[in-house]
Amino acid sequence: MAFHKRKKLVRMRGTRTHGWGRLHRGSGNKGGAGNAGSGKKADAKKPSFWDRKFGKHGFIAHNSCVDHCIINVGDLAQHLDNWVAAKQATHAGGVYTVDLGKIGYTKLLSTGKASKKVNVTVAAASARAVEKVKAAGGSVTASA
Repeated sequence: MAFHKRKKLVRMRGTRTHGWGRLHRGSGNKGGAGNAGSGKKADAKKPSFWDRKFGKHGFIAHNSCVDHCIINVGDLAQHLDNWVAAKQATHAGGVYTVDLGKIGYTKLLSTGKASKKVNVTVAAASARAVEKVKAAGGSVTASA
């Protein structure tokens, strides 16, 4: 008659080491990697973890990416009257003159319809935005 041997896992249920002593980890005696081993019985080691920076830290991107604060041609026409009232733009002879750099915009994009004559001064503008403003009778000047 064959004898059925129980597995060690069943017999060692409830023991801390399951029969492997204390050195049966993949990382030897150090407790693991990173912050492993800092809990339960490592109260004496915890002050050494307090000044550690948690989270990601490492490489810094050295390529400077310019984040443009954009406005579209269609939005430009909506804001013109408010800017004239706030003295951020001028209106003379049916032509609006606005410096978008002073208002805080750095780029003019072409979404929308140019419905008013506007002379715009801005750091950057897309080619289609320049076409739309010129078709409405205005002009775009690059201030960069």
